[in-house]
Amino acid sequence: MKKTLAVVLALVLALGLAACGNSGSKTTSTAPAVKEITVAASPTPHAEILAVAAKNLPEGYSLKVIEYDDYVQPNMVVESGEVFANYFQHVPYLDDFNAQNGTHIVSLCGVHVEPMAVYAGKSADLANIPDGAQIAVPNDTTNEARALLLLEANGVIKLKEGAGITATKNDIAENPHNVVIVEAEAAAVPSIRQDVDFAVINTNYAVGAGLNPVNDSLAIEGSASAYVNIVCVKAGNENTDEAKALTQAVQSQEVKDFITNTYGGSVVCVF
Repeated sequence: MKKTLAVVLALVLALGLAACGNSGSKTTSTAPAVKEITVAASPTPHAEILAVAAKNLPEGYSLKVIEYDDYVQPNMVVESGEVFANYFQHVPYLDDFNAQNGTHIVSLCGVHVEPMAVYAGKSADLANIPDGAQIAVPNDTTNEARALLLLEANGVIKLKEGAGITATKNDIAENPHNVVIVEAEAAAVPSIRQDVDFAVINTNYAVGAGLNPVNDSLAIEGSASAYVNIVCVKAGNENTDEAKALTQAVQSQEVKDFITNTYGGSVVCVF
């Protein structure tokens, strides 16, 4: 009798557990799907700023940052649709890139300015430039012009009338010190600084090399600048919900406070 009772209890327990298991398997998740927004960015300061922005995305969105060390691929992956947005460039560069490459990238919002600056290499005094001094500058169209305009503003050279933001070294009209302009990829300029007399460096690469344009430079751009760094998307995506969510995140108060408190004036918030 005891054995029979034990068997019956075991069967009841097994059926109860099975019923619980079946009941649990019918439960479905009601959590909403999260949309991932991908952004191509330069490591410093752009990816760092995006890490803060990611915490301020509206509910239902997440951010994936893909870092690039050049100024070409971030636009190409947005044009192809591989990546939704990028954050590394200013408007003059974007306009020139679209014209040269037939791409269709548009500005979504402005975030910050990085004042370009001149740094010492083998020489350390812009007031006493050696004859024939070598000066390294970025070799892409708009940043080379920007560097040359900064050198002109500091009396190193004089450009042809109207050369403007597309100037190259061929537009130098007066060169009293016979300086030699050494063109190099923007990312490489910091690494050759010690091999030339002076170097004009984009701030994102300067910061990455441990330089602060406010404290370490010999000359720096003024606060008024046409070179606001922007978040960009492919034309047609600028009014999407993802674009609105990304804009809200990067132009948040938290991002503004982070820029102000982190970069010591080498990166200046514009919103």
